[in-house]
Amino acid sequence: MGDPVNSPDHYTAGGIETIDYLRAKLSPQEFAGYCRGNVLKYLSRCNNKGGVEDLKKARVYLDWLIQHQERVKT
Repeated sequence: MGDPVNSPDHYTAGGIETIDYLRAKLSPQEFAGYCRGNVLKYLSRCNNKGGVEDLKKARVYLDWLIQHQERVKT
């Protein structure tokens, strides 16, 4: 079983990480919005669904958003 936060098995089916595919297909603004939306989703549901695991998932998306913003601004 894979890491359910950083690399869930169902996100690597087909030989490519879903986030890498999205990064390649979305515009910079769309990708930033995707990451922001997922941060909000996981933060909003953590108390009612996934607890600490949802907080960790939010952190992953926030880290991706930060990395993206740093690349876009350089």
